[in-house]
Amino acid sequence: MIYLASASERRQELLKQIAVAFVTLVPDIDETPHASEAPLAYVQRMAHEKAVAGTRERDRRGLASAPVLGADTIVVHDGAILHKPDDAPAARAALRRLSGVEHTVYTALCLLGQGHNEVVARSDVTFKRLCESEIDAYCATGEPIGKAGGYAIQGRAALFIARLVGSYSGVVGLPLYECGQLLAAEGLL
Repeated sequence: MIYLASASERRQELLKQIAVAFVTLVPDIDETPHASEAPLAYVQRMAHEKAVAGTRERDRRGLASAPVLGADTIVVHDGAILHKPDDAPAARAALRRLSGVEHTVYTALCLLGQGHNEVVARSDVTFKRLCESEIDAYCATGEPIGKAGGYAIQGRAALFIARLVGSYSGVVGLPLYECGQLLAAEGLL
């Protein structure tokens, strides 16, 4: 059993897929990037801070001792992080930026247990060129709101993916191969 320091339903579904027992702890951390922080450093810091916050919450609540998994996923284009849009105009802007180009998705994992293990999965994703009506129709579904880069590869945005090199589950939010390696190192798989 592990604690998942994330409220992401997608991460929960992926852990269930590989039959990992978990309890969810929702970390409360500041996700503001530091000035001049590189995207890779940011995603690693977020995963680590979520795991640390989850460990604190576990201990504060007097829960059984078990490893805590923190994870964070970002979409990067031209060296800039495309954050989770909170409204349709922001989602449209993100989708326009990704239209017809390749971008990178990083998902960092941090497992705090007997040791301190971290890994980052990188996936390169190429979108087809999107027309305004496709962007408008997708935004009207509400699916891009709150998703890194303004899209969910496991949802309707799958129609936009012309090419994927890397981990599909990593783009969803939990790279299962890398997660399995971390869990196996702790004797949990």
